[in-house]
Amino acid sequence: MSRNVEVLAEGLGHPEGPDQLPDGRIVMVETYTSKIIAWSPDRGIHDYAACGGGPNACLLGSDGGLYITQNGGTVGRWRAETMVTPSIQRAWPDGRVEYVTTSVAGISLQAPNDLVFGPDGRLYFTDPSDYLPDEPAVGRLFVLNPDGTGELLEEVDNSYPNGIVAEPDGSIVWVESYRGEVFRKRPGEPSELIHVLPDGHVPDGLKIDTSGNFWITVYSGGGVDVVSKNGTYLDFVPTYGVPCNCLFVGTDLYVTDFGEGAEVSADAPMIGRLQRVDAGQEGAPFFRGQIAARA
Repeated sequence: MSRNVEVLAEGLGHPEGPDQLPDGRIVMVETYTSKIIAWSPDRGIHDYAACGGGPNACLLGSDGGLYITQNGGTVGRWRAETMVTPSIQRAWPDGRVEYVTTSVAGISLQAPNDLVFGPDGRLYFTDPSDYLPDEPAVGRLFVLNPDGTGELLEEVDNSYPNGIVAEPDGSIVWVESYRGEVFRKRPGEPSELIHVLPDGHVPDGLKIDTSGNFWITVYSGGGVDVVSKNGTYLDFVPTYGVPCNCLFVGTDLYVTDFGEGAEVSADAPMIGRLQRVDAGQEGAPFFRGQIAARA
């Protein structure tokens, strides 16, 4: 279904993983500048914090900090000017950035990608290796407890676990980018495949609407696939770019978009956009939590 798509900002360097701050600003990572940036109608795009490396997504905690999946500074052939340790970081409103953890259960993190708080207050995140479809590696799902301890939830060979969301019953739903698959992991159970996206639709991020449906940004598909909570394909919403992730605010869907070309090159093209799409559907509220730093 065609919907109105409005470009709010452009010239961005790989914007990803948006959330909304308490004052209403949209906050997101800008991977190619190693920054957290924010947008508002009156200020436009402006800096929020510098975290180094390659931030992949950010999420507001109940403590007022922004939790960041930090891949260390890699996207395909691109390398950050300042490489850092793959980790979960936290940025405070005054610009301070700290490490929450660089390992979980004795396992060093590879390249954390997306994150979500569950209804239990724990922080779930995906940890693939670099995006190399011809050389797939082991992908992992982790969870951090409020005290900073954590556990490995699942390890999947030859996979790229990417976007992740939490359902009210404590299940998490995550997408696998190499094969276009959508999985649900119920508490204490292995992940189960619930949907395979159309050919050429590489899933990146996703969010849940109030009906429990998944709105999945498809990096090479030029829009958003909508899949029901039971795995039925419902709709495709074109955004005419290279969507990376999304965020519901009211009935609007804010989309972080890589630009007009999907090729990830070494020169960090600043062609990304922040878009607003009239979704006609409200998003499910986020769960929030906070994690003690152990790094």
